[in-house]
Amino acid sequence: MATPIPLFVVVVVVLLLLSSSSIVAQSDQPVPFIYNGFNQSNLKFVRPTVLKASVLKPSGALRLTDKTQKVIGRAFYPHPIPFHLNTSSSSSNPNKTISSFSTHFVFQIVPSGSSRGGHGLAFTISPAMEFPGAEAGHYLGILNATNNNKSSNHLFAVEFDTVNGFNDEYDGEGNHVGVNINTMSSDVKEMAFYYVDGSDNKEEVTLESGDPIQAWVDYDGSNQVLNVTISPISKPKPIRPLISKDIDLSPVLLENMYVGFSAATGNKSSAHYILGWSFGLNGAAPPLNLSKLPVVPVEKKSSRFKPEIKAILGALSVVVVILVAALLIVMAYRRRLNFENLEEWELDCPHRFKYKDLHVATKGFKESELLGTGGFGAVYKGALPITGEEIAVKKIMSNNSVHGMREFAAEIECLGRLRHKNLVNLQGWCKRKNDLLLVYDYIPNGSLDSLLYHPKNGFVLNWEQRFHIIKGIAAGLVYLHEEWAQVVVHRDVKSSNVLIDGEMNGRLGDFGLARLYDHGTISQTTNVVGTIGYIAPELAQTGKASTSSDVFAYGVLLLEVACGRGPIVDHPERGRVILVDWVIERLQTGGMVDVVDPNLGPGYAVEEMELVLGLGLLCSNPKAEARPSMREILRYLNGDDLLPGIDKLESAICARQVQETMARFFISRDGVTTSSSIGQISSSSFEAGR
Repeated sequence: MATPIPLFVVVVVVLLLLSSSSIVAQSDQPVPFIYNGFNQSNLKFVRPTVLKASVLKPSGALRLTDKTQKVIGRAFYPHPIPFHLNTSSSSSNPNKTISSFSTHFVFQIVPSGSSRGGHGLAFTISPAMEFPGAEAGHYLGILNATNNNKSSNHLFAVEFDTVNGFNDEYDGEGNHVGVNINTMSSDVKEMAFYYVDGSDNKEEVTLESGDPIQAWVDYDGSNQVLNVTISPISKPKPIRPLISKDIDLSPVLLENMYVGFSAATGNKSSAHYILGWSFGLNGAAPPLNLSKLPVVPVEKKSSRFKPEIKAILGALSVVVVILVAALLIVMAYRRRLNFENLEEWELDCPHRFKYKDLHVATKGFKESELLGTGGFGAVYKGALPITGEEIAVKKIMSNNSVHGMREFAAEIECLGRLRHKNLVNLQGWCKRKNDLLLVYDYIPNGSLDSLLYHPKNGFVLNWEQRFHIIKGIAAGLVYLHEEWAQVVVHRDVKSSNVLIDGEMNGRLGDFGLARLYDHGTISQTTNVVGTIGYIAPELAQTGKASTSSDVFAYGVLLLEVACGRGPIVDHPERGRVILVDWVIERLQTGGMVDVVDPNLGPGYAVEEMELVLGLGLLCSNPKAEARPSMREILRYLNGDDLLPGIDKLESAICARQVQETMARFFISRDGVTTSSSIGQISSSSFEAGR
C-alpha cells in the first residue's frame, strides 16, 4: 500500500510550480524596455564579416558602422517580441490581430569629412536577427537583389536614407524617411522635416548633419495606422507626425519578431550611432532621459606610420616648409626689385593700378559700363573705389596679343610722359596675365564724331564750339610735333580719336599707333596704318609716316567739322568718294553754302568758315612739302597770320591738282598699294593696318 503524500509536501510542490510558471511568464514579457545609453545593455550584435557593431566605451553610444566604406552593422533586442494578440484579448475587436507598438530612439549620422556621407540606417522588425546575404550600400544591410520585394521576408522597416538614386524603382532623393514592407522600395516616403507647433509650417532636418535626431515610430493596431515622427534633439515630439499611413501589418508580422537596427555604408560612408532607445507594446514607449544620453566622441584618425617613419616625415616637413618660405622670400624680393626698377617715364606720372581696383571700378567690366570699342579693345567707364574719381579703362583684347602689346607699349611710352591740356591724360596702367589695361581721365562728352554724326537729345555742336575744338587739337599736335623731347607722330588723327571734355575742349587720344623719333632725324616707320580718307598719298605710296602725314589727316578733320560729313562721302554718280574731292567739286560748281554742315544753319562766322575750309584743303594738299606745319596752322587759326593767297574761298581750292593727285589709291588690309579710283572706294570704315 502506497504511503500517502503529506499535504504540506503537495502545497510546497504546487507553490514551486506556480513560481516557476511566473518566472517563465515574466521572461516571456520582455517589454517595455528602455536604454539611456548602452553601457549596461544586453543587446545582441549580429556580426557580419564586414564589421562588428559595438558599444563605445566609456560613452555608451551604440555604433552601428564607422566611416569605412561598404560595411554593415546591426544590433537587436535579444528577446522576441509577441506581436500577435491571443483570441481572448482581441474578442472586443475581431479585426485587431496585431498589438499596438511604440518606439522612441535617438540616432546620429556623422559623414566622412566635409562631403556628403552614406548610406543611412533603419529601424527593423524581422523574423530573425540575421539577414543572410544582405548587401551594403542602398540595401542598408537588410536585403539583397535576390530577395528584395518578396512577401516571405516578413520585414517591416523605417529607413532614414541619406544617399540619392538607388534607382528609379527603389529610391528618390536622399535625406528622406521611408516606410518599407518586404522591400527597399518605400511604400511611403517624405523628405526629412518636422512640423512646428502642429501647424503647416515645417523645418527641414538634415539626417547626416552630425547632430542627434529623435525619431518615434507608433503603430495603432486597432485602427491600423502607422505614424512616424522626427525632430532635432532640442525639440519635443511634434504634435503632427511626418508620416501617417493606414497600413495592416497582420500579413507582415509573425507571432514573434525581433526589433533592432541595421545600417550600411557604400562608396560614400558615415558613422551611424544610436544614443538611446525605448520600446513598448500596447502603450507609449517609455520616454528617454535626453540628459543622460551619451555624447559621440570625436573620432581621431589613426596613424598608419611607425614612430621612426613619423620622425622622418616630420623632419622632411620642416625642411620643405623652410625651402618654400625661402623661395617665397626670394620671389617677393625679386618682385620688389622689378617693381622698384621703374623706367624714367614711369616715375613721372603713370603708376601701376591694382587689377582688383579696376575690376571693382568697372563693376567687373560689366557690359553696362562699356563706353565703346576700338581696333584693339574696349573702353569701360569706372569709378575708383577709394576716391570715387571717374576714370576710363581701356582693356586691350588678349586675342590680339601681338598688336595689343605693341599698342600697350606705345601708349605707355608716349602718354606716360606727355602732358598737355589738349591730350587725353593717362593716369596709370595695369598688366595681369593677358589683360592689358590703361587708365585715363574720364572724358564725359564722348568723341567728336559721335557729336557730329549722332547727336543725342537734339544737341548740335555750334560753330563756336567746333572752332574752339579744332584749335585745341592743333595746339595738341604742335606739342607732339615740336614741343616735346621727341617728335611724336600720332598716325591716327581722326574725329573718333578726338574726345570732348566737360568744358568742350578737344583732347586727342588713342596713341596706339604713335611712333617716336628724335628731332632733326627722319621717321623710319615703313608700315601703312591709319583710316581710309585720312591717309596721306605719300604714306600710301612709301609707308613712311611723318608730321606732314598727321597734317594731312588734320586737314580732313577740319573739313569734317565744317561740312558735318565723314572722310568718305556718298556721291550720286561715283558712289563713295573722298571728302576732299567732294568739297572741291561742290565749291567749283556751287559755293560755300553747298558744303557747310546744314545743321549749323546761318549760325556761323563766314570768315572763320572760309579759313577752316581753305586751311583744310591746304593741309590735304597731295604734295607733302606744300602743306603747312602744325605751328603755322595754329597761327592761322589764332589769327596771328593770314592764310597765304586766300582773300576769298574760291582761290583756296589750290587748283584742281588736289583732286587729280589725291591718288588713285586704295590701301588693302595688308598695306599693299593698288590702282583704283577713289570714287569707287566701297567702305569708309576700313582701317589699314588694323
